[in-house]
Order: sequence, then structure tokens, then C-alpha cells
Amino acid sequence: MKTPFTDRYDFLVKQLAEIENKRRNTMKSGIRDEAEGTFHQVKGKIKEIAGQLIDNPELEAEGTVEKMAGKVQEKIGEVKKVWEK
Repeated sequence: MKTPFTDRYDFLVKQLAEIENKRRNTMKSGIRDEAEGTFHQVKGKIKEIAGQLIDNPELEAEGTVEKMAGKVQEKIGEVKKVWEK
């Protein structure tokens, strides 16, 4: 059953969702690059360890490459943060 209260509640929920969406999309690119770089470093390290554990040199190499790419992306984010100031 629709009431003025539920209509208002639905409206407010939609407004909050829009605000949260805008907040996510306005993250500075330097911070985003740093976060993504860190994520890729962790993911790469996990792949490296998994490759060592299961004796899979290809997976280990893939992890090493992803970890290095993450370090590069993190450094790019640091540089962007300096230039954004």
C-alpha cells in the first residue's frame, strides 16, 4: 500500500543513491590510480605465491608482471596527486 510516507522514503533513497554515485565518480584520478595500483600489487603477489605453491612458472611470472604494473600505476597516482595540488 502506497502512502505519502513510502513515496517520500522512495524519493529519498533514490536521492541518496544518486549522491553516492556522484561521490564515487568524482574520486580524484591520482587517488584512484594509487588504489588500483595497490590492488594490482596484491593480486600479483597472490598469483606469484599461487604459482610457486602449485609449481606453475607461467602463473608466477604473470603475478610478477601484474605486481610491477601495480607499482607503476601507484607511482603514476602519486605523481598525479602532486600535480593536482
